[in-house]
Amino acid sequence: MTVLVEVSVAAPAWSTVEGMPAKIERALEESASQSGIALAPHAEVSVLLCDDETIRDLNRTWRSIDRPTNVLSFPAGAPPGLASAALLGDVVVAFETAAREAEGEGKPFSDHVIHLVVHGFLHLLGYEHGAEAEAALMERLEARILARLGIADPYAERVLAHEASR
Repeated sequence: MTVLVEVSVAAPAWSTVEGMPAKIERALEESASQSGIALAPHAEVSVLLCDDETIRDLNRTWRSIDRPTNVLSFPAGAPPGLASAALLGDVVVAFETAAREAEGEGKPFSDHVIHLVVHGFLHLLGYEHGAEAEAALMERLEARILARLGIADPYAERVLAHEASR
């Protein structure tokens, strides 16, 4: 399955991260392959690598939340039509927020960004995490995709902490 990925860099800080567009393309190919959802041949997704100011503006405009966030997804259409959709939508990632989170969680920045992109892409495909069962399904899929990319399970610590509290 081929996904056409357009990565746009809209903040200078991203130029300090070597090879990010290629890593994003590989991650989205793997995500499409592992998603279990039939996509149109050569379906397109756009990824915008921006700063906190840009994502804050988007978050305020589209979600009425006046603060930056790590990732936003803007699906181009409703999930039932994905099999024939040429355009899946947009994923937007903020550098500063992602960097703070990666540092705070002791994760490599690139790994955290790839996790955010995978997470955002799965939202484009209709995956959600509002309910506990939906969240569990989405997290297992993210962990499987990331493992195939050589990235540690971002939810492993939470699972270990939950098991230890039993």
